[in-house]
Amino acid sequence: MKKIATKAELRAALERETEQFLEEGGAVQNIPNGVSGKDPADTPVYLNRRLFTEPPSERTPIPEVIAALEARRREKYQRKPKRNRARLQQPRRKVIYDDFGEPLRKVWVDD
Repeated sequence: MKKIATKAELRAALERETEQFLEEGGAVQNIPNGVSGKDPADTPVYLNRRLFTEPPSERTPIPEVIAALEARRREKYQRKPKRNRARLQQPRRKVIYDDFGEPLRKVWVDD
């Protein structure tokens, strides 16, 4: 398994590369804070980049895999049959109202 470099190792490598660049005659410009690295006259990057310039590649259909995927999808959306519940009819409570719509009493009724 490949060892992942730590932040300290990355910093040390960058420091070595910078020192080597300066020793070979490279120069580093000092730029004040707040100055942008982009030229305002340049067009935005998203306008310069073209997506999907190459033609689409041909795909090889795999019928068994497609059939398995379609079967799983159909099974997911297929209605499951309702279970018949064989319960005995139980009595339920019914409210008896008077002529004015006020509840008088509650009685148990077998339907």
